[in-house]
Amino acid sequence: MKGKEEMRRSVLFLQLFVPVLWLGFVSAISLMEAPLKFQAPSVDLAIGVDIGKLVFSALNRVEWVFFLIAFSSIMLSKNNRKPFVLGLVLCSILLIQTFYLLPILDERAALVIARKPVEESNTHYYYVGLELIKIALLFLLTLVHFKAVTLKPISK
Repeated sequence: MKGKEEMRRSVLFLQLFVPVLWLGFVSAISLMEAPLKFQAPSVDLAIGVDIGKLVFSALNRVEWVFFLIAFSSIMLSKNNRKPFVLGLVLCSILLIQTFYLLPILDERAALVIARKPVEESNTHYYYVGLELIKIALLFLLTLVHFKAVTLKPISK
């Protein structure tokens, strides 16, 4: 019985910790680092885009690790309908970003870095929109998991 209880506690820990950590990564990078780097006087557009390409590529890989851990913990739960649906939507966003938007943005970044002309595009706005949706979903997932945790009174 002790092993089962430890497993349950580990799953609960992952369900609460991983989405919050993931939310922190995405918020810090997408909402803070990305726009702030362009305010540094010594960072021109090409350098900023080069840094951004590197940072968002690394973030994407880390997000897949977070997703796999978070979704695995959801699958190990009994009451997982809402978290399962939220996990599927998060997976869809990651798939769109990884295999559609990031390759397009990487091609555009290569042109900017090479200081070549780049056509107007809304791709960056789609990526930002999905980041905002992802942030909301991660917050919601955390709330769903937190609500599922029952706090037991401390026995004397």
